[in-house]
Amino acid sequence: MVFWAQAALLLVTVTTSVVRGTVEKELDPECREYLYLGTTPSGLEHHSLKFICQRYNNRPRYVTLYNTVDHVPVYSAYTFKRSDGEKRVDVPWMYEPQLSTSSDTGEMQPFPHGYMHRNFEDSQAVLEDYANAVLYERGALNPDEHQAHPDDKAATYTLTNVVALVREFSAGVWNKQKNVIRKRLNNYCHGTAYMVTGITTSGKMIRRQNINRVAVPTYVWSAYCCVNYDHNAPYDERYKFPSFAHYGLNDNENNEVLEIPIQKLEEFLKKYTFVDKNFQIFVDDCVPPASSIAH
Repeated sequence: MVFWAQAALLLVTVTTSVVRGTVEKELDPECREYLYLGTTPSGLEHHSLKFICQRYNNRPRYVTLYNTVDHVPVYSAYTFKRSDGEKRVDVPWMYEPQLSTSSDTGEMQPFPHGYMHRNFEDSQAVLEDYANAVLYERGALNPDEHQAHPDDKAATYTLTNVVALVREFSAGVWNKQKNVIRKRLNNYCHGTAYMVTGITTSGKMIRRQNINRVAVPTYVWSAYCCVNYDHNAPYDERYKFPSFAHYGLNDNENNEVLEIPIQKLEEFLKKYTFVDKNFQIFVDDCVPPASSIAH
């Protein structure tokens, strides 16, 4: 059975920068600014879920719901930043000490050398889990390409924001779709674009030393919400506002990414993952009161 555990807003560090991640029972208001109307997706309640506010250089960056049993993020929620799509390459991979200790420290740390990772690998993925997983690559749910500021980009390089994506899927149709969304929001979203990107799992695992370590996603999905958009955009783009969604099969075949209304994605996820009948990604599916829509 796949268990849900709520996961952490994490922060990533570049060399000398201080990165903080705070595990909390409730998200602070400053963390909720990355959520539409300050509200997490509904219908994922479970006693093992934990909110973690990810901070980089003492600022929150995004929210991740993490499964400490299957060692994967369930979703990452973030705000899209207008971007040229370039990636950073100078950021070390990080782990989150607070997922496995009761220490007062709130700082994310680079992975240590040697065997120190054994002190925290019970609750999260470690670099060794991916070392021999040749069919997969590390795919970020909050991707570097959807951020602009160097600190926001750096904050995406944590294994708690990463899932195992089939290489052909990741480098092919999924990467193409990330850029489709980036260009659409760059061009036609005039306000804040809220995004939630997540996965479904069905029991397939990456194993290390004959132990199940990391769940492999079956499907990867994503949705955005932008209520302040260009009403003069071409129709083939305009009808995909204020919200739209997409999903794809994490496989090297039959992996076409489908763009669909957000309600259709929610119906799909109710069938293929552990959410209840009240599951909703954005409040009222990102349909604001008519009086609040900017024309």
